Amino acid sequence: MKFYSLNKKAPAVSFKEAVIRGIAPDKGLYFPESFTPLPDSFFEQIEELSKEEIAFNAIHQFVSEEIPNDELREILKNTLDFDFPVVEIEENVATLELFHGPTMAFKDVGARFMAQCLGYFSKGEKNEVTVLVATSGDTGGAVANGFLGVDGVKVVILYPSGKVSDIQERQLTTLGQNITALEVDGTFDDCQKMVKTAFLDDSILSEMKLTSANSINVARWLPQMFYFLFAYKQAKKQGKPIVFSTPSGNFGNICAGLVAQKLGMPVDHFIAATNVNDTVPQFMVTKEYTPKPSKATISNAMDVGDPSNFIRIRHLFDDNFEKLSDNLSSSSFTDDETRSAMSAIYDKSGYVADPHGAVGYLGLKKYQENHEDTYGIFLETAHPVKFLDVVEKTIDKKVPIPEQIEKVMDKEKKSIKIKSYDELKGFLLNQ
Repeated sequence: MKFYSLNKKAPAVSFKEAVIRGIAPDKGLYFPESFTPLPDSFFEQIEELSKEEIAFNAIHQFVSEEIPNDELREILKNTLDFDFPVVEIEENVATLELFHGPTMAFKDVGARFMAQCLGYFSKGEKNEVTVLVATSGDTGGAVANGFLGVDGVKVVILYPSGKVSDIQERQLTTLGQNITALEVDGTFDDCQKMVKTAFLDDSILSEMKLTSANSINVARWLPQMFYFLFAYKQAKKQGKPIVFSTPSGNFGNICAGLVAQKLGMPVDHFIAATNVNDTVPQFMVTKEYTPKPSKATISNAMDVGDPSNFIRIRHLFDDNFEKLSDNLSSSSFTDDETRSAMSAIYDKSGYVADPHGAVGYLGLKKYQENHEDTYGIFLETAHPVKFLDVVEKTIDKKVPIPEQIEKVMDKEKKSIKIKSYDELKGFLLNQ
């Protein structure tokens, strides 16, 4: 299968080249040339399949020309060695827990899959690849952990100073080895703009191989469809229309869920729940896409004013607003509403949600006001301990610190502070 640029001014490329390039030369995101639905029997028998079998069937058409089946199965085995439970919170409302991986965030799946693929592609290669990535929170830690010690790969992570939680910062600044953290005086959007600029800077590209591990990269984005399929496997027995509510920042996660739907997953609707960074909720009202500077919130991983992956979502539906709105709705919520939801969830069920999961819960409850006979699943995208101060203050309860987090708490944070693209460029060319 080939992948083409959504700007349609660059040649189509293989999966391998799309992964290594990250972004197309014409600044467009890569997109699969086709989607072949999985057979009905796959979904009818999904309860009998393992995680690895589900994932293999889902991803095979996109990568089979580049990765042999045995290698792909090994990659999936190493990527998916933890659980993805659907936990019922109240009647017709459940959460899909995506924080049981090594960095306790949903991005562990995409980061590990991409690291495994890049490690496979770099075997026998003489030139190193530099992975350049911007993070609004959890991407940095997941990428750092996934790529740690991978031969032939260096990782450079940009994160906005003072705008990620302490635990998130520790997860990306304490590993050392082939991982370097650049602390940017600015917002996530500033970090992302620097990364995109570097990918199009010929004076850098002529000196080094550069790729991204943000969800703009197809190897980070596509495997996120796996856990929607895992959730469907668990929720199928409910016998009701299934809807997913996804806390959304850069919109890669919900876009991957829509790909699972495109492959035939029986799901009624998707809800993109955002914080006050409401570019997409406004688009769904006005039909006008108007990006804006991001605002800082307690759900910081969603503080994105110009979500990169929304163009992929529009493309999935042929840029037809009616088709899109039949499958996707979007609502935004304030920090006060988010805190109230965290308290309400805890008071009703004893369940501790992080701020991002609480936004997903709010989006689901709003949708179910007019769609009562649905089984709703909101995504709990990170362990609440990663937002410890906010969570403990909101529910007035101490949250135990898991082993994965405990091991980074006493490590020394090391980062290089930068303010401009020129400083990033200078670092890349002189590292």
